[in-house]
Amino acid sequence: MTALSTQLGNWLGKRRKAANALPVRVGALEVSRVQSAPVRLAGYDQALLWVTVALLAIGLVMVYSASIAMPDNPKFARYAHSHFLTRHLLSLVLAFVVALLLFQVPISNWERAAPWVFVASILLLVVVLVPGLGKGVNGARRWISLGFMSFQPSEFAKFAVVLYAADYMVRRMGVKERFFRAVVPMGAAVAIVGFLLLMEPDFGAFMVIAVIAMGILFLGGVNARMFFLIAAVLILIFAAMIAMSDWRRERIFAYLDPWSEKHALGKGYQLSHSLIAIGRGEIFGVGLGGSVEKLHWLPEAHTDFLLAVIGEEFGLVGVICVIGLFLWLTRRIMHIGRQAIALDRVFAGLVAQGVGIWVGFQAFINMGVNLGALPTKGLTLPFMSYGGSAILMNLAAIAVVLRIDVENRQLMRGGRS
Repeated sequence: MTALSTQLGNWLGKRRKAANALPVRVGALEVSRVQSAPVRLAGYDQALLWVTVALLAIGLVMVYSASIAMPDNPKFARYAHSHFLTRHLLSLVLAFVVALLLFQVPISNWERAAPWVFVASILLLVVVLVPGLGKGVNGARRWISLGFMSFQPSEFAKFAVVLYAADYMVRRMGVKERFFRAVVPMGAAVAIVGFLLLMEPDFGAFMVIAVIAMGILFLGGVNARMFFLIAAVLILIFAAMIAMSDWRRERIFAYLDPWSEKHALGKGYQLSHSLIAIGRGEIFGVGLGGSVEKLHWLPEAHTDFLLAVIGEEFGLVGVICVIGLFLWLTRRIMHIGRQAIALDRVFAGLVAQGVGIWVGFQAFINMGVNLGALPTKGLTLPFMSYGGSAILMNLAAIAVVLRIDVENRQLMRGGRS
């Protein structure tokens, strides 16, 4: 009897020990959950963050290299040699702070605020056209002076269109097969933004915004026939704008023959010197700081034509590395968007994919211009070119994408976004 009692006690002891790790009843024993460490945040896409940081770091170094000789030009004689480096570094610090704050904002808040963000972008595009409020440079009125920096509303408009188009598609899910009810309101919104941008003028930003809106409409499930019809209409509109503008036509002709006597010192000047810079770089480049074209030959070397300086100083290898980083970044952002849609978070998914379209298309245009594959267009290289507004909005967009990724991971681990 004693042996039987001992065995029964041992058996019950084992049952209790095993039950301590389970949040269930075992037999007649009430078992409470063992206290464990709280579930940590599901993490974030570290690779996406580090690729972004790599692009920013390369951009910082190359902006310094491309702008260090600019004070030798009488136009910039009052600037120190590190002027553009310092301002670019301050822009990066401000952008990181803003991105960190935006990362804390749940995506549901962005969905509620999307229409108001879009309205704010339109108001800013109007303000920049008001004499005394908008700042003009080289005949274009694109900036609002804030004292410590000049803000470019067109960069904010790109971010606002991403949010608005994603929210629009979520709200219009039931009418995607009806052309007028599904497309016309969005087309009208983009037309208003485009009209204001062309008043500045900023044809490049209008192109990017139109492509963002088109991309989100397509990814949101708009009928393919309607999509291709809209694409055809947009191409005709862009062609008409070029045909009716003398200086836009000249850019096209200069692109087709930049070496002619007529264009080499005119509209084809930037393109021809960009090609000379990339040609000088050959395979491995002339070395950091060794560019000759940045010495007052290549205009806007630290902004629109930064890739040409990279090509001259680091050669084909450097250009391929930069292209590879942008390809990976765009692909990863699109993957995060698809993941969100698979988790039934359509707004979040379309926002992420809209950011991917924005970054990928603008990088493609800038690289195409630098390499002579596309006509000259005033678009900066995302994350890399000098420009506080562009850096600020690029990092704001990446912060939102990282937030989408974090919420995706939380859902996949059984939590709530």
